[in-house]
Amino acid sequence: MTSTVTRPGQQPGAGPQRGPGGELPPPTNPDETRTGLAGLFALPGLAVRAVVRSAAATPGRLSVIAVGLVLLALITGIVGAISVQGKKDTINELIDHREPLAVAAQQVYRSLSDADATAASAFLATGTEPPALRSRYELDVAQAGSALAKAASDSGGVPEAAAQVDVINQQFPIYTGLIETARANNRQGFPAGASYLREASELMRTKILPAAADLYRIDTERLMAEQDDATDVPWVAGVLVLALLGSLIATQVYLKRRTNRVLNVGLLVATGAVVLALLWSAVALVVQGIAVGGGSESGTRQVDLAVQARIAAQQARADETLTLVARGDGKKYEEEFTQLAGKMVGQDGKGGLLGDLRSLAADGGNTEQIDRAINEAGVWLEAHRRVRENDDSGKYAEAVSLAIDERVNGGSTGAFLRLDESLVAVIRDGRQEFVDETSDADAALTLLAPGVAVLAVIAAAGATMGIRERLMEYR
Repeated sequence: MTSTVTRPGQQPGAGPQRGPGGELPPPTNPDETRTGLAGLFALPGLAVRAVVRSAAATPGRLSVIAVGLVLLALITGIVGAISVQGKKDTINELIDHREPLAVAAQQVYRSLSDADATAASAFLATGTEPPALRSRYELDVAQAGSALAKAASDSGGVPEAAAQVDVINQQFPIYTGLIETARANNRQGFPAGASYLREASELMRTKILPAAADLYRIDTERLMAEQDDATDVPWVAGVLVLALLGSLIATQVYLKRRTNRVLNVGLLVATGAVVLALLWSAVALVVQGIAVGGGSESGTRQVDLAVQARIAAQQARADETLTLVARGDGKKYEEEFTQLAGKMVGQDGKGGLLGDLRSLAADGGNTEQIDRAINEAGVWLEAHRRVRENDDSGKYAEAVSLAIDERVNGGSTGAFLRLDESLVAVIRDGRQEFVDETSDADAALTLLAPGVAVLAVIAAAGATMGIRERLMEYR
């Protein structure tokens, strides 16, 4: 026999207990009676169903719209402020960090190349080594070491750059040791000095300078990549702003149809704040992009061409002197000089790197130093032709004097130094142009990040007030 437990006052076999008025108790929702982990997992579904039930009526629908507008406004403000601040940080990084590191890498190459050319020129001098050339060589060595230390400070996260730094650090002491051995032999009149000098120059050209060139290329590419990043359009923030603006307009249209009210002050304030944020951001980003682009064209690219032309000139200068050091066995140096001269000024004397630099700078109107460099390059090449004529005809002493004596009228040294001086001025002006233009880009974004955030909060507050005004009519 089985027994059934019944509630007090309930007859066995009777149905659900009714209330005092005879009504049935409300059905129990299984989701609402769950506890523990199962209840936690059920919460999202309950929330969705509650929102759907609430949205079935106009007041509930307005509440959902208000919450959606507030959330969208706040998300737009956060994303917009982060995007703008990221651009501003990138621009500051360009000025304070990336461009100086690219210059340091360029200084490494320039100092190493000039040290090689200066050592060869000093070797040609008869008698005591000229103090000016010795001082210049030592300065080049010191500057190369200092610039390398600065360039290496940012190479840790770039394996390719770190590898070039390691090559220079390992090979440069060997080079300087060979140069000192060559000098010691030369002072004593031993012919082995020329062999040590040529071995040192070969090490510089085959291992050290290629590594320095790669280091400069890597840092310059990183600089240009960051400039491109600084001009990118913040598409996510832009889409969010447009979505928020569209949502506010759609909400006002909906309210006009439902309530026949044309104006809603809160929503108008919110819309105005979004429009202001959109216009301010658009103008600031356009100005910033133009300024960064100007810094790239008239600054970074011009500096890069001038640096390449200067390096080509220094390598050609080393070839010019090494041809004389080789005493009839310098054919490969002369061939390389011809190639570098073509790279620098082209076959007609007006093309090459300097011609490209002249064309790039033409729009800016400041081409005085570039024109001077092109002119001095022509004077130098003419002086080099005379050096070769003297050397090939057996007038070695005259050729050496014309090549290294700065006091000789129409000599190679004076023309080369004037060319180098002009290129230094071009590089200096290009760097200043980069700093000026990029600083203008930074100024264009002043207060934009906090401004976007504040306007987003105003938009959220306006949307809340506007919807609340309509909700009050239902109470």
